[in-house]
Amino acid sequence: MRGSAGVSQTERILLFLWLPILLLVAWEAAARNLWIDPLFFPPPTSVLAKGVALTTSGELPRQVLATVRRATVSFFAAALAGLVCGIAMALFPRVRRSLEPLVSALYSTPKVSFLPMLFLVFGIGEAARLVLVAMSAFIVITLYSFDAVRDSNPAFVEMARDYGATGLQLVHRVYVPAAMPQIFTGLRLAAGRALLMTITTELVSGRDGIGAMIWMAGQTLATETLYAGVIVSGILGWMTHRVLRKIESASLPWKRAHAE
Repeated sequence: MRGSAGVSQTERILLFLWLPILLLVAWEAAARNLWIDPLFFPPPTSVLAKGVALTTSGELPRQVLATVRRATVSFFAAALAGLVCGIAMALFPRVRRSLEPLVSALYSTPKVSFLPMLFLVFGIGEAARLVLVAMSAFIVITLYSFDAVRDSNPAFVEMARDYGATGLQLVHRVYVPAAMPQIFTGLRLAAGRALLMTITTELVSGRDGIGAMIWMAGQTLATETLYAGVIVSGILGWMTHRVLRKIESASLPWKRAHAE
């Protein structure tokens, strides 16, 4: 079966996989022939075997679940707050003038630098890490929601007003639907940011999660475990992107039809 671009499904898969497979084969050969130090660059088959062992023992699923739980809780909290804040900034000039300097400053500030302060406020525990992750995702969602609503086509707004739409009706019927494609872009980026910051906080101070597993593996030179953790992190990021793409496609059928 061929798509609109004349590329079959098999060709798509081959185009997607040929370079990673080539790199993995070259890596395997280099490690097996000791062209590179297998202590620091273990062969992919050893990493795969370690990943299977960690999965069978339940260790890897436990660490993945801890990371996914933190990232998910923080992301949904950030999404709700960011959408409300971004839309309010776009529709109400006083809100924009009040919040835009703070949001812009937070966007350009390294979020990890807030972690010691959050530890002082919330203690060295889960709450500080969740707040930091939510903050990182919140900034992205707020800015994308703000730009998306602000850039809505004025003609649509005027047409809705001519038909008697006011207040919340304009928001629900015009601004939000028009802004949804760009909002979903912000949600995808924010989800990736939430996952990245979750693993970062686990690297810095976590007792469990993928980041903590990677840190401990690096400290003990358990390089197969380290690489397995890094690969799983990449897979989680890819899956997060794909899930949000599917949700976007289901939520915006007009965009899917246009793309096809």
